[in-house]
Amino acid sequence: MQGMTIIVKKITQIMAPVIFLFGLYVIVHGHLSPGGGFAGGVILAAAFILQILSFGSILPSLRREEVWLELLESTAVMGFLVISGLGLLLASFRIFFLNFINRGTVGQLLSGGIIPLENIVVGAEVCAAITTIFIALTVYQDEVTQ
Repeated sequence: MQGMTIIVKKITQIMAPVIFLFGLYVIVHGHLSPGGGFAGGVILAAAFILQILSFGSILPSLRREEVWLELLESTAVMGFLVISGLGLLLASFRIFFLNFINRGTVGQLLSGGIIPLENIVVGAEVCAAITTIFIALTVYQDEVTQ
């Protein structure tokens, strides 16, 4: 897969970090406003996909990135289960997904209990999954055309 023109590459260098920060914002503020882990994860994946599309890449490096993305995806799923399981353990095996962190003041950033933590791990999992799907489709498409 070849890269695009210098104009597209320069605009990508400017826009990809902005898109990435917006994705982080959506994930972290998901318990206060519309958004959350899934929407933020898709936005984060869009930043990575934009870079892959604009700069192009060789297949071996995409396969190497896919291994790291699979590790991130597995770690995020495990993190989700650990946080949810802690609620089960702290509730003496009565309530799975118990909110065991102080909820603070309504409307403040730290007012969601465990929900912001869950948004972060869901965002990481969705970002890794969608980017992995894109890379797999790219690799498969290049292997079919050869």
